Amino acid sequence: MSSDGNKKQFWKRNAAKVPGSIQHVYGAQHPPFDPLLHANLIKAGNKPPPATPGKPKKATTFQEFESITSDAWDVGDDDDELLAMAAQNLNIEVVMETANKVGQHSLDVFPLEPNTLAISPDASFASQSSPYADSRLVKSHSEAPIGSPREELRKLSWSGIPRQVRPIAWKLLSGYLPANAERRESVLQRKRQEYFGFIQQYYDSRNDEHHQDTYRQIHIDIPRMSPENLVLQPKVTEIFERILFIWAIRHPASGYVQGINDLVTPFFVVFVFEYIEEEVENFDVSSLQEEALRNIEADSFWCMSKLLDGIQDNYTFAQPGIQRKVKALEELVSRIDESVHRHMQQYEVEYLQFAFRWMNNLLMRELPLRCTIRLWDTYQAEPEGFSHFHLYVCAAFLVRWRKEILEERDFQGLMILLQNLPTMHWGNEEVSVLLAEAYRLKFAFADAPNHYKR
Repeated sequence: MSSDGNKKQFWKRNAAKVPGSIQHVYGAQHPPFDPLLHANLIKAGNKPPPATPGKPKKATTFQEFESITSDAWDVGDDDDELLAMAAQNLNIEVVMETANKVGQHSLDVFPLEPNTLAISPDASFASQSSPYADSRLVKSHSEAPIGSPREELRKLSWSGIPRQVRPIAWKLLSGYLPANAERRESVLQRKRQEYFGFIQQYYDSRNDEHHQDTYRQIHIDIPRMSPENLVLQPKVTEIFERILFIWAIRHPASGYVQGINDLVTPFFVVFVFEYIEEEVENFDVSSLQEEALRNIEADSFWCMSKLLDGIQDNYTFAQPGIQRKVKALEELVSRIDESVHRHMQQYEVEYLQFAFRWMNNLLMRELPLRCTIRLWDTYQAEPEGFSHFHLYVCAAFLVRWRKEILEERDFQGLMILLQNLPTMHWGNEEVSVLLAEAYRLKFAFADAPNHYKR
């Protein structure tokens, strides 16, 4: 009985841990998941430790964590402070005014109409309005208080962000760009200078014996990325190599792992949109001014770093985060579509054989770049979107191909299908339907462990 009670209490917590999700560790910039440390934080009620000298236990906990990792976490980052300031002192007009200046377009044009998600009348999606209408699904420590400018921006962004304001919106949603408009320019300047300080300090070591294997692997992986017309441009290749190498040097707990390279592309492309009107795939990036290229590079590095801070155990030794998420995906699919699950079992298809890439690359190899960017609009608006919500997107994505999967009658046919799903012609409508179904699954299963497990 007591174990059942504990399980119920655990799942009813405001920041419930869903299999495959990443929980933040207070006192650092979301370091890798540590079960022992996490257990201590759970007992404390999942609240940030108060900054008073009367609570030495929390400081000791972080010191213990710090002693077992050599990662270069950015302890100078003051995003939590800025978020608190924004929640207390700003109103939505501040964010909208700044977006107007940068994107020359107001944030109030974000599509929030019921039709945006393209839901049919008989669909089982919980609501055709913004999913934030239901407070039961707020599960993130870092989510801004209801009514704050950042929370308002999340609501507006969930159903897609117009291209004109996407660069500034992504920087705000990721936490890289401060919500306080008065500090924004100075913080941007400081972070960009800091990044190029890393270049001067570390990049010459890429050919040292200690780092040459990392640099060589990055150099090999970049030409394999897509879109080829973009990444094979010498200037772009050079920028990507610097971003990935510096990130690897500053995060030795994981270092560089194949798959991380793909995560640079959406940020790079979106930030290039600040300077061009045409599609970036056919644009000569080297024609941009040097200052613009430096800004794009630094902003891409910091935003990618923010993303990886929440999913870094996907890339530490043995990639435990991915292992857990693939297992959670298998359990979830067995509950929502037993026919598909049994069909793959019948032909001995293991979820790890196809879903590992889905988790490792966040579906970037399965979708066109335009769809990935639209998907990331919602991921950045959704609490723990790249870790928690991505699991439900993958489940919805797999079941989306139910008919094609059940038509295949052997292992080889199933693997060829699952590794080459026909999404080349997908657009915003298909992605919106996918996200709606993922949200429905999250609504049904996130707080229902008895429905989730057999």
